[in-house]
Amino acid sequence: MEYAVVSVPAAPVRRKARHQSEMVNQLLFGETVKILREKGSLWVKVRSIHDNYEGWMTNTLLQEIHEQEAKTFCEYVPTHLVNTVLINEKKMYIPMGASLPHFADGHGRINKQEYTFTGNYSKRTEVRPNSANVEQLTGQWLNAPYMWGGRTIFGVDCSGFVQVNYKMMGIDLPRDAWLQAQQGSTVKKLKEAVCGDLAFFDDKEEIVHVGILLNDEQIIHSSGKVRIDAIDKKGIINNETGKRTHFLKSIKRYW
Repeated sequence: MEYAVVSVPAAPVRRKARHQSEMVNQLLFGETVKILREKGSLWVKVRSIHDNYEGWMTNTLLQEIHEQEAKTFCEYVPTHLVNTVLINEKKMYIPMGASLPHFADGHGRINKQEYTFTGNYSKRTEVRPNSANVEQLTGQWLNAPYMWGGRTIFGVDCSGFVQVNYKMMGIDLPRDAWLQAQQGSTVKKLKEAVCGDLAFFDDKEEIVHVGILLNDEQIIHSSGKVRIDAIDKKGIINNETGKRTHFLKSIKRYW
């Protein structure tokens, strides 16, 4: 197996090839990977096609596909937090941010399996960040629990929250905050920021957190849970405690 597609709703990606190892990422239904190594009959080291992130998965979560299929840009994504697809007349519930491979007129194909999807979806090539899109998408995530490596409503970390919502708006970002901070164009001052810009926060010069600006006074981010807090030129102020929690390093724009 050289290339594969995720065939379950959300697949854990681990630091090492064992179930007890730290989950460093999740890959969602329809996302594709390159197989780098195999270990035993169960574990494979993968590099995800959309962001080059590496880790270990069990091969039970994947189906083999051809290289061209793995590298084909997937235009369609479901827009509800939880969405129903029918595969072999059986229901599967997939999260927002999943991909819909080979999708047209309510039908698609993942590897050789046909599926049906009749829910709401968007075409990524026709969507870009704007205040309406950002507020509608991110607002649905409020109170989702923080989970290291997570990318779904049932658990999400700060950079996963940013990555999935940007994917929904047609932009593929790297997985980690420090990598996201290396892309985009710099917004010099907070008062010049617009809804959808990303704000990055540091600790001893290392980028440790990211969130999505709603305006130049509010940010939505995953910190304990997905929440909206106040922001000023120094950083984030927790709306519940009034205490400063993160220190602003930079602001970036990606469109």
